[in-house]
Amino acid sequence: MQKGNIVFFLTLISGLIIGGFIGDVLGRVPMLSWLNYGKEIGLTSPFFLDLSFMALTFGLTLKLTIAGIIGMVIAIILYKKL
Repeated sequence: MQKGNIVFFLTLISGLIIGGFIGDVLGRVPMLSWLNYGKEIGLTSPFFLDLSFMALTFGLTLKLTIAGIIGMVIAIILYKKL
């Protein structure tokens, strides 16, 4: 059961990445620019932690676009068919 969850999560991430890439490429076409519409959420500036012997930098930003969401939906459909 746990293996199925990992495969599902990787399928979702793959759909998001591929959808985001397609949205970025097709977003340059004036008629399809709506595919690249989205919102960035996360830490806009990284969080620094200096412990004098080690310095750590934390940061995470997620950009959700319409094309990325469509890619995730397609990935879910493909996962269920497999």
